Amino acid sequence: MTTTDHDRTESTGSLLSEAIKHVSSLVRSEVDLARAEVDQNLRRALSAIGMLVAAVVAALVALNVMAAAVVTGLTEAGVDAVWAALIVGVALGLIAAALIAKGSKDLKLSSLAPTRTAENIKRDANAIQGGRTNG
Repeated sequence: MTTTDHDRTESTGSLLSEAIKHVSSLVRSEVDLARAEVDQNLRRALSAIGMLVAAVVAALVALNVMAAAVVTGLTEAGVDAVWAALIVGVALGLIAAALIAKGSKDLKLSSLAPTRTAENIKRDANAIQGGRTNG
């Protein structure tokens, strides 16, 4: 083996080693980015859930008072108290069912997924494949 062959082998080995280091660093960076993105999304979701719980408690109190007022109004208008309570209860139950259906449909776990990281990984994989086929 001549000095040139030895240098070329060393050069190829060091290039391969360098490429492996870069890919390893890239994978680590993508994992860190995914972790940070998921953490940020979860923190935001937990904060929103806390606000929703507080709003639900306040809304239940207000709804209870308004329902009592509607029942009282219907009773004053001549509807029997039992029927007035039943009418108000059924109406509120239908509203609740519609809201539950809409909320369940809108709440998707996919909104918590690290979409930017997934896009970066696809782009990196395409770049690596492009470099491999071109090189």
